[in-house]
Amino acid sequence: MEIAGESHELEYVYRRVTIEKRMQSGNRDLEGRVLVIYTGGTIGMTRNNTGALVPTSNSIVKLLRNYPQMHDEEYASKSFGDDGPLVLPITSEKRRVIYSVKEYDKLIDSSNAIAEDWIYLAKDIKRHYTDYDGFVILHGTDTLSYTASALSFMLNNLGKTVIVTGSQISIFEPRSDGFDNFLTSLLIAGNYNIPEVCVFFANQLMRGNRTSKRTTDAFKAFHSPNYAPLAIAGITIDVDYRLIFRPQTLEKFDVDTRLCEDVTMLRLFPGITTAMIRVAVQPPTKGMILQSYGAGNMPSNRKDILEEFRKAVAEGVIIINITQCSQGTVSAIYETGAALRDAGVLSGSDMTPEAAYTKLAYVLAKPEWDLKKKREIMSKNIRGELTADQRSPRKDSDLLDAVARNLDLTSQNDILQLRNILFPGMVGSAIMNQDIEKLKEIKQYGSDFCETNADLRTPLHFAASEGCLKVVRYLLENGASVHLRDKFDRTPLIDAIDNDHHEVIKLLVQCGAHISGCGLWLGQRLCSAAASGNLKKLVSYYLAGVNLSERDVSGRIALHFGALHNQGEVVKFLLDRGADPEAVDMLGQTPRQLANLASANEVIELFRPVSLSR
Repeated sequence: MEIAGESHELEYVYRRVTIEKRMQSGNRDLEGRVLVIYTGGTIGMTRNNTGALVPTSNSIVKLLRNYPQMHDEEYASKSFGDDGPLVLPITSEKRRVIYSVKEYDKLIDSSNAIAEDWIYLAKDIKRHYTDYDGFVILHGTDTLSYTASALSFMLNNLGKTVIVTGSQISIFEPRSDGFDNFLTSLLIAGNYNIPEVCVFFANQLMRGNRTSKRTTDAFKAFHSPNYAPLAIAGITIDVDYRLIFRPQTLEKFDVDTRLCEDVTMLRLFPGITTAMIRVAVQPPTKGMILQSYGAGNMPSNRKDILEEFRKAVAEGVIIINITQCSQGTVSAIYETGAALRDAGVLSGSDMTPEAAYTKLAYVLAKPEWDLKKKREIMSKNIRGELTADQRSPRKDSDLLDAVARNLDLTSQNDILQLRNILFPGMVGSAIMNQDIEKLKEIKQYGSDFCETNADLRTPLHFAASEGCLKVVRYLLENGASVHLRDKFDRTPLIDAIDNDHHEVIKLLVQCGAHISGCGLWLGQRLCSAAASGNLKKLVSYYLAGVNLSERDVSGRIALHFGALHNQGEVVKFLLDRGADPEAVDMLGQTPRQLANLASANEVIELFRPVSLSR
């Protein structure tokens, strides 16, 4: 039932108060928020009158609400009311997953997917980025790897988990693999910070731009031929954090929606003609993915083919050489492979066809890069899509073995526990001493700066609390996440705000940190700071991007309390930043009226110019 006007606003406030009370309850479950984007595909299809599977609108959410493994109706009703989001039952994971499903108006068979669909998805993730901890995309399997690869390049400085999944059998069918794929994707997206575009299928979480579909009739439809899975979902979900490709920049999340459509793919085969190649590289083609034999070879007796490639490269076409084999990499160890390199054809290393194609479409669409820069980026590992030559870090087992021997520890479980104690302790000590050199040494042993202690706090939490700007900067430049929350739902940004470390706040916000959650919690804190004249705290919230007019449970904003308690500096600060002196609380009183009632003369003077200007 719709409630109009003022009654609707009061109902909204009541619901927010109810949610706030639940948030403050000691029995509240930790929650991870996930947005599910349903694009179509086998996973949500139903059979039509002829028995064929077709995309079906407005069906999947109804089914999920009636499936106990996918929705805890009792918890959802108590927490959010009858029209609230979907809620997973409690599991062994740390956070209960709350998820909403956004179903596209026009569901598509993934065979019909085009670049415009990737762009629409990327924009949707950006639109909802600050509202959720992770994202799950339900997608058809035929072009799933293309979508995952394209998104991996389009989502710049990604700091949250994005998982693309689907199924071989519809969830409306009795033997569907869709429920396991969907359920586990939700658990990972809501509980683990894996800032990549991933593919989850058949108990494996894989880097999206490393995957290819390998079979049409088995549940294990996708594989990652040249890179190990990021996580394996068995009885527990085991994540190999050493394999995660983390952003190492001081920039926030953004989306690049430009993709070049003038990219072709050509697979060599015995007897291919010069004319075929000439057609493939002629305008409007700007780039081509060449799938050659074995380790990057072509026929050694076909100088005509080589000449066509040489001409195309000279005219500015970027040609990337990848292998036709499902596993392995191209190299110039053979004469024919070296000939392609000498003709200006670039090595695609061990990229999949899907990754090579979407990366080239992404790179060619960059008008700010010249041809030299584009060729350089195509040979560089920018999203974990190819194996680049790099020096391996020291093995942490060297250090662990030495300590374990001294402590007479032999079991793998004891050694694992030792690692979980040793490295966070060493990192914490280095942070307290602001010892960057020590942090560099620890990193060489493979330490992950997103590892947590028993309270789920990361090194970035500690550094932000202490206000160690140079340490915060180093951690961010080495993969630390601004989005991780501890067991008390606190992010590093909240720690920096609570301790009024303004320069740290600005750096965290620069890297994409944001405040999310119930506005009442923020309103109460802002009002408390205003009442006590704590201008420094208000500046902290302002630098964090918080709306300084968030309301408390009585409907008051910080300006009400600043006026009531005659806090002149606070009132001036708030007025200068757009606070409304006519904002009405639940009793119908404005900050101006409260100032008059309290005879707050200093504040009354500040309000006068505002009154005259009206």
